[in-house]
Amino acid sequence: MRSNFRRSDLDAVIELLKQDDPMLTNGPKVSEFEAEWSKWLDVKYSVFVNSGSSANLLSLSVLKLHHPEGGEVIVPPLGWVSDVAAVLQTGFTPIFADINPSTLAMDTEKILQKINKNTRAVVLTHVQGFNGLTDQLLSELERLNIPLIEDVCESHGAKHQGKKLGGFGWISNFSFYYAHHISSIEGGMICTNDETTYQQLRMLRSHGMVRESTDMDIQLKYKNQHPDLNPDFIFAFPSYNVRNTEIGAILGRCQLSILDEIVEKRTKNFERFLKNIDPGRYRTNFLLEGSSNYAFNLILKEPDDELVQRLMNKMRLNEIEFRRGSAGGGNQARQPYLKNLIDPSVVCELKETDHIHFYGFYIGNYPDLQGAEIDEICSILNAA
Repeated sequence: MRSNFRRSDLDAVIELLKQDDPMLTNGPKVSEFEAEWSKWLDVKYSVFVNSGSSANLLSLSVLKLHHPEGGEVIVPPLGWVSDVAAVLQTGFTPIFADINPSTLAMDTEKILQKINKNTRAVVLTHVQGFNGLTDQLLSELERLNIPLIEDVCESHGAKHQGKKLGGFGWISNFSFYYAHHISSIEGGMICTNDETTYQQLRMLRSHGMVRESTDMDIQLKYKNQHPDLNPDFIFAFPSYNVRNTEIGAILGRCQLSILDEIVEKRTKNFERFLKNIDPGRYRTNFLLEGSSNYAFNLILKEPDDELVQRLMNKMRLNEIEFRRGSAGGGNQARQPYLKNLIDPSVVCELKETDHIHFYGFYIGNYPDLQGAEIDEICSILNAA
């Protein structure tokens, strides 16, 4: 991979640091970035945090405010650990649904089969730039009154029916880590159209402090209920400190200005990759409509352990960076942190995910990757 940062992005940070007494922690630049992100995504509210994982955690923490008794949350087996960890950390039970091989997101029918009276939410990860939504899923979740939490950490700018992902769910999460569509060094964004949720997220981001709410009625309510407390230090929830900084916001704003261009370049790169990769060996039948590619998906059509070993040897020899099993180490249900927490038989249900786990890779995609480089990568892979 190569860094997204441009010289002009770094110069903007330097201008802040050159001030006599610059504010560096969460301040006005953060608010500006949040407003610009909300406009770009076409949502009402955004909250800038220190990582996409923290965005996951706060989303589930808000869900916990609604369901202190706990319950089940349907989660993706193919994704980053924080999707599942946030469910565990907030006292919910993760329930896995297998993926659709054309999008790598959880299959709609599999999700609906897992829903029961204990289901509190569905966490749907839009994996590696693909659109994981279906109209059927959206309509069924609305009918059943089950909130959708969209993890869009790898899919900035991807769309469903012409509308950007992250604007469909009750809450959506984004990551601005290195190698994502844009970067703020470390960073994440939580988005919602629900004002109550927005106010809760603002407080949860900063120790649960009531003063972080922008709703004066909320602040007044807590002050009146707790006259014995310093009004500047009333803590509504036992929460966290996951704030970001002015530096992160400056970088995020700079990169947001070219995000649509980045999406276009990444998409063209992936189309070139699919055109040149051998369809007899590797899967190419992905659903590309609305996609915003994150990485080149190299997935064997059929199980072949010998080919996997040859591929890895070839890529290492030619210094092609890759991840086996996709972004988060493959099938999350196989990870040791879930041992004794889920029934081992769950793994047997996740056949499509297991195929990615053992016979899938991803290779980095980024805006300044050249066509000749993509062609060379494909040539090496096809010759393995």
